[in-house]
Amino acid sequence: MSLHITPLTDPAHGAHSRRLAWLASDADSIPVGTAFLRLFDGGQEHLAELTLHVHPVERREGVGSRLLKTAVAAARDNARRCVSAQAEAGSPGDRFLQARGFRKVLTLRFARLSLADVDTTVLAEIIERPRPGYRMTSWQGTVPDALAQTFADSRRAMDDMPMEDTDFGTVAWDVDRVRAAAKAVEQRGDLLHTVVAIDAHDGSIAGFTELVVPGSGKGDAQHYGTGVLPEHRGHGLGRWMKAESIRQARERYPDLGGLLTDTADSNTHMRHISDSLGYVPTHTTLQYQLDL
Repeated sequence: MSLHITPLTDPAHGAHSRRLAWLASDADSIPVGTAFLRLFDGGQEHLAELTLHVHPVERREGVGSRLLKTAVAAARDNARRCVSAQAEAGSPGDRFLQARGFRKVLTLRFARLSLADVDTTVLAEIIERPRPGYRMTSWQGTVPDALAQTFADSRRAMDDMPMEDTDFGTVAWDVDRVRAAAKAVEQRGDLLHTVVAIDAHDGSIAGFTELVVPGSGKGDAQHYGTGVLPEHRGHGLGRWMKAESIRQARERYPDLGGLLTDTADSNTHMRHISDSLGYVPTHTTLQYQLDL
């Protein structure tokens, strides 16, 4: 196949990353594939994240290989030491990445909670059980100013999450970054809900969980980060916060179908929390990495 690879201008630049894009077209200028390469900063300057799609009819014609070659060259030009990509287990993308030198570094288990099937009695028992020394609060959208610094500080709860063999780095969070992340959700029309556990002794945030709801209030919402600072673990705060997040989703969005979550296979603690709350496994995604 005669191919033409066209660099595109991508407006989807975040405050702490930027994205390169390419369009593959055939001899008749018909689009047959795309590639996007996200370049991170703030503790992840070594990493590039690849998303590559080829129209099913055009596969096995070298389109994916050409796009991959272009994206890898750009990653090298931007001094990245690795490129990561995800594919559902057993999919054509899974086989494509394996055949082109990517190595599997992480297994992600996806699960869904049907809000119609939630056991509200169990949920209430979890939420109402006292956690001495802690209280919960929540907000929608950007963190309130009074909690902004302690919320940014609490993000280090994710620094030691199990990532298996992934060269993930450590994300450097500050107040500007947490506000920018919330702004990005708002700009695409979705709703960010955050529940936090607060240390009653000093008012600092001990842990958090985030849920992103479609702006329409319909379909499925997606859990983002859930983490508890190491010094506050062992008190059941993760399950407590996640149960409250479920309760709020059911009450505020009656047309919402379910909640989606993804967890590293090796993160047995968080997987146990999801299982205990009624989440049902749906599929497995594999993360691959190409070392440059």
